[in-house]
Amino acid sequence: MDVIATAGHVDHGKSALVRALTGMEPDRWAEERRRGLTIDLGFAWTTLASGRRLAVVDVPGHERFVGNMLAGVGSVPAALVVVAADDGWSAQTAEHVAVLDALGVRHALLAVTKADLADPAPVLADVRERLAATSMGAVPGVAVSALTGDGVPDLVAALEALLARLPAPDPAAPVRLWIDRAFTIRGAGTVVTGTLAAGTVSSGDRLQLGDREVVVRGVQSLGEPVERATATARVALNLRGVAVEELSRGDALLTPGAFRATDVVDVTLTAEPEERLPAEPVVHVGSATVGARLRPLDGAVVRLRLSSALPLRVGDRLLLRDPGSRRVLGADVLDVDPPELRRRGAARQRAAELAARPAGAAGASAELARRRIVRTEDFVAMGWPVPPDATVQGPWLVAAGLADELATRVPDVVARYRKLRPLEPGPPADVLRRALDLPDAELLPAVVRPPFVLRDGRMVDDAAALPPAVQRAVDEIRARLAADPFAAPEAPDLVDAGLGVRELAAAVRSGQLLRIADGVFLAPGVADQARARLAAIPQPFTLSQARQAWATSRRVAVPLMEWLDARGVTVRLPDNTRRLR
Repeated sequence: MDVIATAGHVDHGKSALVRALTGMEPDRWAEERRRGLTIDLGFAWTTLASGRRLAVVDVPGHERFVGNMLAGVGSVPAALVVVAADDGWSAQTAEHVAVLDALGVRHALLAVTKADLADPAPVLADVRERLAATSMGAVPGVAVSALTGDGVPDLVAALEALLARLPAPDPAAPVRLWIDRAFTIRGAGTVVTGTLAAGTVSSGDRLQLGDREVVVRGVQSLGEPVERATATARVALNLRGVAVEELSRGDALLTPGAFRATDVVDVTLTAEPEERLPAEPVVHVGSATVGARLRPLDGAVVRLRLSSALPLRVGDRLLLRDPGSRRVLGADVLDVDPPELRRRGAARQRAAELAARPAGAAGASAELARRRIVRTEDFVAMGWPVPPDATVQGPWLVAAGLADELATRVPDVVARYRKLRPLEPGPPADVLRRALDLPDAELLPAVVRPPFVLRDGRMVDDAAALPPAVQRAVDEIRARLAADPFAAPEAPDLVDAGLGVRELAAAVRSGQLLRIADGVFLAPGVADQARARLAAIPQPFTLSQARQAWATSRRVAVPLMEWLDARGVTVRLPDNTRRLR
């Protein structure tokens, strides 16, 4: 499906033209029909000769209802500019065109209506020249009369050509459906409508609405129920979990977690302002309208503090409207989570930083470098792609080169910690996390470099030695165990060697001793030696036979056998004998 919005002055025949194209009446209110004036948004649709389904959003042309007009064109990719041959360019035409230009609309078609009342050629030439200076550029034009039908086939052909040039939307993109109507249908409940500009919405989908989740009970498109609708499309969604009184125009239905609600954004104006900027502009995006306070940073870069949070992304186009005049300004969102500006000169520095930031992947890398570390889902929700040079660690993104930089600080942190606590192998993970200013300990693996390893919740230097006196005592014990691997030293021997509880724990953490049980310490590799001796005796065997094979005491044999059982080296049988696994 394709969607196009009308634009133009009141009484220039927009609604009549929509009727001629679609055979449908776009004006919905009795008040509209009574006054012959479009007050709110109207919707109609048709199937073109090529088979294309076209939906038309008919917007009000009266200056009093420009807010409604903005709600209609905000999510629509193309515009049908309507100018009457007997009236020509007007102030309201200029305002609508200024809106389209500020929104950055690049695809448009000019229809000069009421061609049966006046020569359309001068108006065609004049309006096309004016439009050429806007974002729409060289716009094709067609003269048409909705009353007689003259020119309608040419208009349809021009529409076909325009729609064929529209860029294809991304059906896999996250959904952000700006609501333009909300109402209740008897037997169905709450229904909302909007223009689906990207993504796909299906029956059964769960979508985020503010701080709650709602379920899509059903989907309609162009008046027909469908299982799913894919952008671009006009859709009506039947929602479960929300009352119509809780909804209003400008609310947005979102793919959960895909957008960041923000009330402070840094933006750049699409053109340098010729006049003083309004201190409190009205901000329009999609069908939403909110007040804002504007703070100039420098040049075309400004900060907006919104009266209500909106789900915005980097790259969104906003429209700023001066409530005291007809002036409108386009603004591109540069940051939806900007830093505080507290120091003198910070505003100008921030503006220079944003102006110098490149676009695309390079811009994402620059932004990640500024933030250093950020959750991937948060970064993507801001509107950034994952930079190809970023380090991905679990749910986190680390700026290019930052992990290597932090890794160079690890030796100093470990050395200082061990100097204060020489019997500990290294700092606990959380101590190191704070020293490196990391938001989460799960980032530590990204900064580990040999000879350092994360072991038992600590950053350990595998090459680090015990204090000299302790190391000498451990070396003596290991020498004795080398000669008799199952002769675990007695407690008095350990004390005489200067190995208390803390020293023995340090030796175990360093991997130089194994703690088999309380007071029983043997050398690493004892499991293989124990297995080799047990393999030389008949299977199964008793504890007494194992003790004799190991030539050790019951004090050592009992815990050693249980230790081997726990590691699957031996299997205990029902009769309390054992065999090698």
